[in-house]
Amino acid sequence: MRAGMTDLLYLASPEAAYKREFAARVVALPPGGVILDRTLFYAVGGGQPADHGTLSRADGARYKVVDVVHSGAHAFHRLERGRSAAPLQIGDEVRGEIDWERRYAHMRGHTGQHLLSARVFALTGRRTRRAVLGRGSARLELDGPWPESPSLAELASDMAGWVDRALPVTIRFVPRAEYDREPAPRSGLVPLAAHVDPVRLVEIERADRCPCGGTHLRNTAEIGGIDLAPPRRLPDGSDELSFTLRAVPATPSG
Repeated sequence: MRAGMTDLLYLASPEAAYKREFAARVVALPPGGVILDRTLFYAVGGGQPADHGTLSRADGARYKVVDVVHSGAHAFHRLERGRSAAPLQIGDEVRGEIDWERRYAHMRGHTGQHLLSARVFALTGRRTRRAVLGRGSARLELDGPWPESPSLAELASDMAGWVDRALPVTIRFVPRAEYDREPAPRSGLVPLAAHVDPVRLVEIERADRCPCGGTHLRNTAEIGGIDLAPPRRLPDGSDELSFTLRAVPATPSG
């Protein structure tokens, strides 16, 4: 970890996002929570909700993590109030465990959102100006109204075909200068902040390449089935697409 930063363990690769547990050290205790030197907990951002879970000490004390937010270069883990366990101390060694069902739902939804944004752009030229994920759902605000073609049924069929191909999802980091020389062919309109360097690119083979700091699946097959809702007209005349994830029989982890 670079000095003064929380090491975000989930960033390195899709495989890293499948880890459920990690060891860390307490480095600061702001009111209401804790900052660790390293973490697997995703801090809310980019339309993706935060991870939840627990921290535990060797003496058996357990602390419930109810939210995670960015605080400068750190990830601030907000703890449930009113716990009777002895307070954490700076320097304590803890073991973190994330709520895996929640994390995996976000991974399925986020990768599904990337793929849907890419297919909508390929089929209609409409870009995603904002995406918001829920647990098992996602909403995409488009930069214009939905065209007459393709139909929602045709879009659903197209998406199912891309999911069934089990296309690999990979992550790589490129220097900002290199990215600026050849930006990803983006299906989204969210600007890339000037301070981001290197750029973390999430790539779905043959489908999408997008700067993103979220957690993602290893391949598109794990997205599973999705149910698209009819486009909803927004006040400015553009449309919103949304989908829900169908239940899956198993949730693999690393």
